[in-house]
Amino acid sequence: MKGLLISGFTAIAAGTGSMLTLHAGAGLDPVHSVISEYAFQSIGWLLPLSLTLFAVGSALIAGALARAGADRRVVLLMVAWGVSMFLIGAFPTDRPGVPLSLSGGIHRYAAFVAFLVMPVAGLLLARARTRYAGALRALSGVALAALLAVVVPYVIRMFGIDLTNDDIPAGVTQRVVVVTEVAVLALAGLSLLRQRSQGAVSPILA
Repeated sequence: MKGLLISGFTAIAAGTGSMLTLHAGAGLDPVHSVISEYAFQSIGWLLPLSLTLFAVGSALIAGALARAGADRRVVLLMVAWGVSMFLIGAFPTDRPGVPLSLSGGIHRYAAFVAFLVMPVAGLLLARARTRYAGALRALSGVALAALLAVVVPYVIRMFGIDLTNDDIPAGVTQRVVVVTEVAVLALAGLSLLRQRSQGAVSPILA
């Protein structure tokens, strides 16, 4: 199990490094530009690389959770998050102003699934009295609140109101969701690693 966790942390760290490099080199406005737009930059290949690494990290930590006897729902939600991350990277969004394509639709709905399932997994882990339960609960709450802020503009546009990302801090709210959810994933793995090192029974058993 320790090997799964270390490999998972390595994948998450590599994914984070790729994402930060992309942000530093692309030169877009992080307040209004959503992360998907970085795919159209010269170093846009770092985006699917980063998301794939996050997906791998999630799969490895989900495997460790399963071995520790965690709630099966948590394991499945972690796997769903990883699959969604992979789909987000594999199916890029459409360029601004272009009608929604099949690739753009898969990208959009995979992102919604990913943004929704990780906070739920974090709340389930917190209810199981796992280590760092307080932090998991707080991060999951922030992620859900930020997800609501991400979804509201789409609902407003459905009513025919012209609202662009330049009118709202769309980039900020989306990044809050991503950062908090990656933190939930990392804390889930870290709680297992700490417990394993102390030679105690896992506190996240279902």
